Amino acid sequence: MRQFKRSDRLNELILRDISTLLDGKLAELSSGLTTFTAVRLTGDLRYAKVYYSFLGDEESRQRVQNYLQRQRKKIRSEVGKNLRIRHIPEIVFKYDTTIEEGIRLEQLLNEIKRERKEE
Repeated sequence: MRQFKRSDRLNELILRDISTLLDGKLAELSSGLTTFTAVRLTGDLRYAKVYYSFLGDEESRQRVQNYLQRQRKKIRSEVGKNLRIRHIPEIVFKYDTTIEEGIRLEQLLNEIKRERKEE
């Protein structure tokens, strides 16, 4: 039987709660799509890095980023209501570029494939 670390369970709970809490608010705020991709807690469970990706224009991405930074304490409070832990982790939002990089890589591979067909 596999033993799960407490931080792994908390990562999943925080990710679920933040996604649920902010889904509608971020859709109203911007014309793009915001997805929360991962949460990484420190070993002492004091800090949580919440990674998010955004598909849309740069102006909308900046609006989302500013909103998340301004509402960080309120989001922490709301998430803390559902966690059964003594200390609610400080939340830091980090922009995750992996989806953009994946799209760019796919475009490059398709371009190479087209060039090989032409030859």
